[in-house]
Amino acid sequence: MTQRQLVIAADHIRSGGVIAYPTEYCFGLGCNPFNQNAVRKIVHLKRRSWLEGVIIIAANLVQLRRLVDFDQIRDIDRLTSVWPGPHTWLLPALTRVPRWIRGRHDSVAVRITAHRTAVELCRSSGGLLVSTSANRSGRPPLRHYTQVRSEFGAALDFVVEKSVGNANTASSIYDFSTGAMVRK
Repeated sequence: MTQRQLVIAADHIRSGGVIAYPTEYCFGLGCNPFNQNAVRKIVHLKRRSWLEGVIIIAANLVQLRRLVDFDQIRDIDRLTSVWPGPHTWLLPALTRVPRWIRGRHDSVAVRITAHRTAVELCRSSGGLLVSTSANRSGRPPLRHYTQVRSEFGAALDFVVEKSVGNANTASSIYDFSTGAMVRK
């Protein structure tokens, strides 16, 4: 990603915009997770219920302290053994985490991304970024920025024109409290 693309994308995120950007497997729709209007826009674009919550990515563990109640986590090595990478964990949310992030859950879905572009976006835009797959609910995730432009067009404030990573599937999701795989 050029420095100019990074600055533009980060500016849109900080000002309440919605962007599309590459992740390990597919393009993600992203925004500042603490901007309720931006998160609502993503949920509307995807045509899904806000009750599902959204996945949040970060560049490092420190950034997740704004969302995760780490006092409830005894085995931090279980997380760090697969991070950074395409592994999402449902972790205990701090009580102050808004419902528009958690949905109907008491946990928050988070991961530390390994995708270089996504890491740069997290660092440049404030640390945390919504990362829900760029697709309408029930449809396959989009893996190229031209597909994203075709599907969402002017509804997005910016599309990062870079390639997705080498992952063969969407991120796995695990419930930290039970160890159960929620999504393969």
